[in-house]
Amino acid sequence: MAERVTIQDIADALGVSRNTVSKAINNTGILADATREKVLKKAMEMGYKQFSYVTVTDTGKPSLSLSTPNERSEIALFTTSFLGNSHFSSTMLDKFQRELSQLGYSLTMHRILQDELHRLSLPISFIKERTAGIVCIELFDPDYSQMVCNLGLPVLFIDTPTESLNKPLAADKLYMDNRSNIHLFVKEMVRRGKTKIGFIGEYMHCHSFFERYMGYRDAMYMLGLPIYDEYCILKNKEGVRNPSSREYKEYLTECLKKIKKLPDVFICANDFVALDAMDVLKKLGYSIPNDVYLCGFDDSPESKIVTPSLTTIHIHSQIMGFSAVHLLISRIKEPSLNYRTMHTETSLIYRASTED
Repeated sequence: MAERVTIQDIADALGVSRNTVSKAINNTGILADATREKVLKKAMEMGYKQFSYVTVTDTGKPSLSLSTPNERSEIALFTTSFLGNSHFSSTMLDKFQRELSQLGYSLTMHRILQDELHRLSLPISFIKERTAGIVCIELFDPDYSQMVCNLGLPVLFIDTPTESLNKPLAADKLYMDNRSNIHLFVKEMVRRGKTKIGFIGEYMHCHSFFERYMGYRDAMYMLGLPIYDEYCILKNKEGVRNPSSREYKEYLTECLKKIKKLPDVFICANDFVALDAMDVLKKLGYSIPNDVYLCGFDDSPESKIVTPSLTTIHIHSQIMGFSAVHLLISRIKEPSLNYRTMHTETSLIYRASTED
């Protein structure tokens, strides 16, 4: 039997570093397109993990594909949310499904209902025998997430329950970069003389919210700024696990009324939290941005059309979709890989809610 080709073998054949080959094959880091293409071609020629070279029709560019899928040709998507057009994952799923179809897989979508969460039961529409892998989007129940990981199938989570105090999930995880642009935003606010900065959002709702909150705290600490508890609104209405917008606004109203003097800036866990906060602040008689700046996260369609338009952090959904396919399909083909966590780039966008 021929010896198995390794990343080091490809690096030696091309006269490049092992790290360069790893970046090209795993689609991570910054790499010139010509270098990436050269590495992928060599991987194909040398038979690395039985990769084949195909053309992705929507880009016209060559792309690395894994070997033909077996009889388990369905990828199951589990979610507890309605993923409408306003949700960042809408565009991501378009890319994810197109890339999957190029590899011979179909996508089946399964919404997990509340009683299924409580009973830790799979949706009746899910057929394990046909399923090659599972992708979970906004599945934030820790017990249910652990149950999915114990099914014996490759699993990818796009965002997860907060993992700081929970057992790590036996799965690959994909997030957007939740920290870097919050750091940049806080630094810019300080440059403008806005040093009293608060945070709004249920930080234990999911791991991304947790990372955004910790990014805020890290930035304040690194810049030597105090964090005032009264400026951090971190929970929701008592006894309500998944509050409606109306219920959350009632909670925000109670909290904001208790603040004698608003901070200079509120960073919000996502755009929908920011939009609820904007509505409540206006009803309390405050002006945005004159009395307080607001920053969201996600760059939802609503963030552009609300008045004032919302400063936010844009999620690059296309690269998330592409990365999701790579992580899941490579796990299907190589189940023994160590579990991986990937963050994709985000971009800070200034708008009228911060006088931009």
